[in-house]
Amino acid sequence: MAKITLDNLAHSYLPNPQTEADFALKALNHDWVDGEAYALLGSSGCGKSTLLNIISGLLIPSQGRVLFDGRDVTTAPTADRNIAQVFQFPVVYDTMSVRQNLAFPLKNRGMDAAEIARRVQKVAAMIDMEAQLDHKARGLTADAKQKISLGRGMVREDVNALLFDEPLTVIDPHMKWELRTQLKKLHQDFGHTMIYVTHDQTEALTFADKVVVMYDGRVVQIGTPQELFERPAHTFVGYFIGSPGMNLFDAQIDGAQARICDVTVPLGASYAATGRTQIGVRPEFIRLSSGDAGIPASVRRVEDVGRHKIIRLDVGGQIINAVAPEGSEVSANTNRITFAPEGINVYADDWRVTPQGAAA
Repeated sequence: MAKITLDNLAHSYLPNPQTEADFALKALNHDWVDGEAYALLGSSGCGKSTLLNIISGLLIPSQGRVLFDGRDVTTAPTADRNIAQVFQFPVVYDTMSVRQNLAFPLKNRGMDAAEIARRVQKVAAMIDMEAQLDHKARGLTADAKQKISLGRGMVREDVNALLFDEPLTVIDPHMKWELRTQLKKLHQDFGHTMIYVTHDQTEALTFADKVVVMYDGRVVQIGTPQELFERPAHTFVGYFIGSPGMNLFDAQIDGAQARICDVTVPLGASYAATGRTQIGVRPEFIRLSSGDAGIPASVRRVEDVGRHKIIRLDVGGQIINAVAPEGSEVSANTNRITFAPEGINVYADDWRVTPQGAAA
């Protein structure tokens, strides 16, 4: 295992980048703690695969350094980094059996045959392929082949890091859950440093100790699932994490109050915010009411999804979402919304503003 340090790292696919916009990966400084599990989360094109490929050695960055336990590996080939990488689409040897595919990395290192057999059997059980160990890979389905790729990445116990680039794309939904559970157990058992790239928030939040959210080539927040949900540092995090995502309201901020749709809303703390200012409130913290108090709203649709109801509302021409507990009734007289104070976030130019007097 290794501590991975990214020192002033940035990358552009252009030969002579001139401005920040020319960089697919903006300047980044970060330490990946030895033995932790991370998820790189973001939409397509945000730079997460670029970052993973730089860490693995498949790509040399335009600037900055990559260090493994303090050793500069920026230009070192992948083979010298002692990492295992699993890609989005399965990479297997079709003419080999499942057993031979899983054993291949270990045989290359001259490991004892008995130890190879033990590890192969263990990994085969983890990926539910014990019955196919002696089958040729050529005749297997795409998801079975991807399980072999995953198994080949997990069979080594001495790697500095395990890197996964959207490895469950071709796996059926039930097996995705099983494999995520097995990857989590592998991490707990062996303490590998793991970095898992995905655009699926469920995969990221259930797999990782820390989630690294990327947007437009930049890391906008690193935190636990709870931190990302409760205090998104950037409006993209609020939008991308949660289902439905955070509601954003354009607002005028004046100390401890905001003005939304000509209604004054108490913020519960004082803020100094300039630029484009917004209030972010997750659907769970929207309260429905009738009468004169609150922001005018009209119910457009109610969706019962079993454990709760999602209420779509029109607020000043903007469609927002509220969540109501299972069994609750939405009154036909609903015409206002208010916010639970603990659910209010204030943003200026997309970045969260810390209340005055509070720790950042």
